Amino acid sequence: MKQLASQVHAFGKALMMPISVIAAAGIFLGLAAAMQNPAVTGDAFASMQIPQLIIGFIRKVAGALFANLPLFFAVASAIGLAKAEKPTAAFAAVIGYLAMNVGISATLAAKGLTAATTTPAALQQAGMDQTTAMMTSAEYINMLGVFTYNMSVLGGVIAGLITVALHNRFYTQQLPTAIGFFGGRRFVPIITVVVLPLVGVLLALVWPTIGAGIAWVGQMIGKSGQYGAFLLGSGERLLIPTGLHHILNETVRFTPIGGMATVDGQTIVGALNIFNTSLTHPGAIPDDTVRNATQFLAQGKIPVMMFGLPAAALAIYHTARPEHKARVKALVLAGALTSFTTGITEPLEFCFIFVSPVLYVLHALLTGLSFMLMSMLHLMIGNVQGGAIDLVVFGILGGSKTHWWWTIALGVVYAPLYYFGFRFIITRMRVETPGRESEEPIQTAVVSADERTHVIISGLGGPGNIDDVDCCFTRLRVRVKEMKEVVDQTLLSTGAQGVNRVSDHDVQVIYGPQVEKIASEVKQTLGVA
Repeated sequence: MKQLASQVHAFGKALMMPISVIAAAGIFLGLAAAMQNPAVTGDAFASMQIPQLIIGFIRKVAGALFANLPLFFAVASAIGLAKAEKPTAAFAAVIGYLAMNVGISATLAAKGLTAATTTPAALQQAGMDQTTAMMTSAEYINMLGVFTYNMSVLGGVIAGLITVALHNRFYTQQLPTAIGFFGGRRFVPIITVVVLPLVGVLLALVWPTIGAGIAWVGQMIGKSGQYGAFLLGSGERLLIPTGLHHILNETVRFTPIGGMATVDGQTIVGALNIFNTSLTHPGAIPDDTVRNATQFLAQGKIPVMMFGLPAAALAIYHTARPEHKARVKALVLAGALTSFTTGITEPLEFCFIFVSPVLYVLHALLTGLSFMLMSMLHLMIGNVQGGAIDLVVFGILGGSKTHWWWTIALGVVYAPLYYFGFRFIITRMRVETPGRESEEPIQTAVVSADERTHVIISGLGGPGNIDDVDCCFTRLRVRVKEMKEVVDQTLLSTGAQGVNRVSDHDVQVIYGPQVEKIASEVKQTLGVA
């Protein structure tokens, strides 16, 4: 069970690689969509040929990224879970994803299902009514030139997970001398080509049942309306300490649970996919369908990230002891600015979620309530972060149909609600938020930037105790041999906002947006590529 927990955390970390790319691409796509909207830029700019050609080019590049997300997730899953030789695992994942879809395609062809026989026109000629023919046709897709089931990101994840399992088992495989050249890491793509087509054949047989089950769950969440948005918003915050919130997010963003839409005869599944497709294909998806998707996206976060958490940071500062206020001010100000602008919240959240379950649950419930209220007010703001950037690009520049002003109206309510709620609980329950620690805390001087890397390694038990180092948006993720060698106070002296032990061998140190630089410095010092 503990080994499984470790693997789940590694998988959640792997998902951040493609997500970080498409989040940035989504911002460019939103800006491009706004600049091609005459209501935003005016008719004169919209009719200028060269600028519109450039903007159209940007939209096509972003659209190509979104169209190939399954392949990106296959590669990311393999890289994240490979024990060693990660480039080999990535290469094998590409081969595995293609081979799996070839297996699916061959099985479909044996059933008489091809791109020609599954068009809406061909299905209507076979006796289906127009609606059923459109829905049936949308179950299939040409992915990288291969006719296959439309499994979206889930298909990529399946291929990636099976490929990396083969990789971890066979990347050290030794073969007889006569064929020894094909052993070791060269054997991984070979075994992948053998196994993944068979997986595709099996998947083609069971996918209709799996797809029907996922669609049923999606329909249940869809029927729950605003309550489904509440459950997502609260659940995501509650999962923050575990790191598993990424997996919950990807479920609604890239599977039918987040919604389904049809564009040009192809089914678009997942809330984020639907929203991004609405940007690349203006008018192709009804606004009501887009709104049903965005209830799971950035709009529910904006009142919390831009107003609620910065107000909570102010409450933490005001309740700190006078002698600690200078230190606390630097800490919470950086966290508040990060939350406000980008929607990255862990640096602030880790100031209170471990020291006060009451504050933690209050924050989760208020976040869920924000998601529900934004859904009830029919907002249409997508993307994934929920900071000022998303509000401006996807809300204000998106025009009046996004109803963006309600996020500010709710934010004006949320700011005092968070401030007085946090202040009351901190003072009444004597919560030891930063600056309110016990009267005799362990004093640790904050180290300089030059010393930081060596102190981090020391706090993790030294080079010999570290098996692997990586990071996500805000956390240094480390796998250690002995957890008892990890010293929280030493790590906190390097500017960390918190230390989270997620398993017997996995520890996360929360640094905020600068964690990428810290991870690189630690790897260089350890001599890790």
